[in-house]
Amino acid sequence: MSTQSTSGLDDAPTTDHPSRSDGFVRGISGVIGGPLGDHAVALDRPAGRERRFWTAARIVLALACLALALHWVQKSPCQDGAWQNNVQYTRFCYTDVLALYYAEGLNEGKVPYRDHPVEYPVLTGYFMGALGLPVHELGVDDPSINQGRWFYNLNALVLGALGVATVAVILALRRRRPWDAALFALSPALILTATVNWDLLAVGLAAFGLLAWAKRRPLVAGLLLGLAGAAKLWPLFLLGPILILALRASRLRAAFTAVASAAVAVVAVNLPAAVPYWENWDRFFELNSSRAIDWGTLWYIGRYLDGRVGGSGDLGPFEWLNANIPTLNLLSYALFGLACLGVAALALLAPRRPRLAQLGFLVVAAFLIFSKVWSQQFVLWLLPLAVLARPRWGAFLAWQLAEVCYFAAFYGELLGASTGRPVFPEGVFVLASTLRLVTVVVLCGLIVRDILHPDRDAVRATYLDDPDGGVLDGAPDAPWWDRWRRRSALPAEPLSVTG
Repeated sequence: MSTQSTSGLDDAPTTDHPSRSDGFVRGISGVIGGPLGDHAVALDRPAGRERRFWTAARIVLALACLALALHWVQKSPCQDGAWQNNVQYTRFCYTDVLALYYAEGLNEGKVPYRDHPVEYPVLTGYFMGALGLPVHELGVDDPSINQGRWFYNLNALVLGALGVATVAVILALRRRRPWDAALFALSPALILTATVNWDLLAVGLAAFGLLAWAKRRPLVAGLLLGLAGAAKLWPLFLLGPILILALRASRLRAAFTAVASAAVAVVAVNLPAAVPYWENWDRFFELNSSRAIDWGTLWYIGRYLDGRVGGSGDLGPFEWLNANIPTLNLLSYALFGLACLGVAALALLAPRRPRLAQLGFLVVAAFLIFSKVWSQQFVLWLLPLAVLARPRWGAFLAWQLAEVCYFAAFYGELLGASTGRPVFPEGVFVLASTLRLVTVVVLCGLIVRDILHPDRDAVRATYLDDPDGGVLDGAPDAPWWDRWRRRSALPAEPLSVTG
């Protein structure tokens, strides 16, 4: 049975430098003279003890602010709401935030759920109302203001702050690897999709939930993950990896505390809307159960192939599923459930207990891969998990390139649908969708490889165990698991005491 003391885990000898530890960065660093030299300023000072103002953490935070400012500029052509001549598509600046200010009746002073059904989970609806209703009141007092512009900019300010806060959380979780957070801060997907919808609300809350878990505060972690799940569903999926890892480490009390507090948070947030306004509250679940195959998904790619493989008049399997939504729902849920069982088996059979972020990425990625909806901004769900799970620049940038290609192709598809004149053949969009799907699957495969071969794990090259693990960090595996491993002749890799 592997054992490891957690004392001294925060006292890193030096900060990780990607130009030395990451093969991709080391290769491209030749353009500017090669990897960081031995005599670089503060190279060998302990992480967090630099005396310079521009430390790695501050540089990364500044880069995050710059990226979000660039996003605001990119969305600026749409901020006035006067979307003439399809400017929202030709300038790539469409945002639900502005469109739904009017579609959800916020411009008329309607209260979400009470006066109007909302297609999002309740915390997102509350958030829309909390920012939108004061803007409406301001517009009533001063009709000269553009309410849509004010609403968008207020949302951009708050969501941008949550984006920067997420970077700060990654920095807090990776004190020895501050440059990992630059993957999130400089992500093209962040620059392109930060305020397409309200996903950064859930991302920020989930990030703080992971930080609370890492700080060994399971009650707070559960509450934050529950709130995040009340904004977008996916953060609740992170509770599954927490439970399975806690089972292997015999730390179930902390996991149950997190799950219970998350359930309390979800119920407490939903009840005020669900009890008095059931039909309006249920709109989110009704819409998701009844909607057909959406653009860019695995199922959409299959529908395209149906039309190329089957004969004329034949109803291919994916087209048939699109016409039979209940069956499509069951199949999507079943495949996601099987993927979760696979992740659980991986967590129990791996030679060394996986890290929480690794399993979290696999579960959320599986949900997107098999979901019938994969909106352009859903990439934000995976961004922080990808940084924490596998901070390698090469595969990450390949994935981001695929997301940029999908973003451009998606707007071309929107423009073609709006004008009735295709911008490019349908196969171009399907190719971009396939590229996005494949790069996410490749990332999953690389993370699985890191789990099965922990010596390949970049984070474990710097940390002794799991810096996100909280009570799991450095904990030995449960005695029952160790006995079962010996009986099953499974290989095991003990934790290194030298890191």
